[in-house]
Amino acid sequence: MKRWAVLAVGLMMTAATGRGIARAADPTPAPDQGRKAYPPDNTGRNSTDREAGTKTAGQQSNDPADIRVTADIRKAVTDDDSLSTNAHNVKIITQGGVVTLRGPVASDSERARIAAMAKQVQGVKRVENKLEVTRR
Repeated sequence: MKRWAVLAVGLMMTAATGRGIARAADPTPAPDQGRKAYPPDNTGRNSTDREAGTKTAGQQSNDPADIRVTADIRKAVTDDDSLSTNAHNVKIITQGGVVTLRGPVASDSERARIAAMAKQVQGVKRVENKLEVTRR
């Protein structure tokens, strides 16, 4: 009985403050503040994840050495402010020291630079560079 009383009081307080469940789940988007909306660059590219033989993030090894390799490469890539946003978000998958890089990048130089970063990480046996250059 005491639990029901506490629950009832909590519900009444929530309703009184206007922070009820319905309000929190309101899907109304924020108004556009003069920014032009751009579609994500790689949404269509993610369909290639369904092709047979394509490595995905779900195939990342749980071996501590492979996890460390992936984390070290990700840190090197994200710490480089000269790389594009797409380059910062490439897929990095490590299995048995073999690193697969996938996703869109802005230029051939970004593609080469990310592969070079991956090769410099201790524990990397080979890099499969599947990065795609997008030209605009």
